[in-house]
Amino acid sequence: MKILLVAPYVGVPQYGGRKKVPFPPLGLLTVAGLTPPEMDVRLIDEAVEPVDFEGRWDLVGISANTAQAPRAYAIADTFRRRGIPVVLGGIHPTALPEEAARHADAVVVGEAEASWPRLLDDFSRGRLQRYYRPHGYPPLEGVRVRRDLLRPGAYLVPNTVQTTRGCPYNCLFCSVTRFFGATYRTRPVSEVAEEVRQLSGDLVVFVDDNIVGRPAYARQLFTALRGLGKKWLSQASVNHLRDEELVKLAAASGCRGLFIGFETLSLASLRSLRKGANDVRVYAEVIERLHAYGIGVIGAFILGLDEDGPDIFDRVLEFSYRVKVDLLQVSILTPLPGTALWEQMEKEGRIFDSGMEQV
Repeated sequence: MKILLVAPYVGVPQYGGRKKVPFPPLGLLTVAGLTPPEMDVRLIDEAVEPVDFEGRWDLVGISANTAQAPRAYAIADTFRRRGIPVVLGGIHPTALPEEAARHADAVVVGEAEASWPRLLDDFSRGRLQRYYRPHGYPPLEGVRVRRDLLRPGAYLVPNTVQTTRGCPYNCLFCSVTRFFGATYRTRPVSEVAEEVRQLSGDLVVFVDDNIVGRPAYARQLFTALRGLGKKWLSQASVNHLRDEELVKLAAASGCRGLFIGFETLSLASLRSLRKGANDVRVYAEVIERLHAYGIGVIGAFILGLDEDGPDIFDRVLEFSYRVKVDLLQVSILTPLPGTALWEQMEKEGRIFDSGMEQV
């Protein structure tokens, strides 16, 4: 059986240029690792190379977040017109499976470990189901990532690793907790350390939504990473970064930068976002501590909150300069499907254009 896995691209890719894509599609590499070895799997990241619509594929699997959904549906429709069955999965199809089903022969809801092997067995027996929903949430032992499917030299940071899934918090705007079922699961530290040890190059990005979400596990992980000679980046929540010993251990293990969702400088806005892990009053202290241990800060803020006034732009910029945020990310508040923010705004009649009518 020949299976094609596709990561859609948002925008107009420039093939053949010198510009590298930041990260590979780790989710699909993990799906490929779940596929029986006797099946022929190819991965196409549309940011790196064009989709091969003329190939002789038995089955096409496409993963999409909300931004990727229109392109994912267009790719799926093209393959289906050729009579090739398509499976859709990822965060957006999980949030809106009925919408996704209009463009697919099957929809995987939730994490692939719970459904992909069963789906492949059903497909090979000619009994593919319309929806594949998980029965519980899979443990994370024995994760296999097919990095051999990546195009060499195409990625700025090819070494991406996941050590945990989920987040212990449930922020209003975030779909992570909904997707992972309000769980926070960890991989065996020994397996993570061995995976990292085998990676070429000295830079690793841990794609965890909150690598310090369980501090006891984080300490074990950071201890195991010491001595591997790797530098790493990840995401972390403000509250646990007040623990100086944890920060010190992270730095000793190779941490050189953390993405931190500060979101807002307003306590009232933090409450409305259900961002209980944050306290505006300790932001400067946390950043200073990270810098003291050689850890850069990628600070993320959301603009367009109900409490924001016209001065919000100057306030965020002034704060970022004053505390020396190393890299600033600013986003517009967006109610994504599958989030509590979407549900709240929909009830309030504030969503008048989902941007998906064309699909």
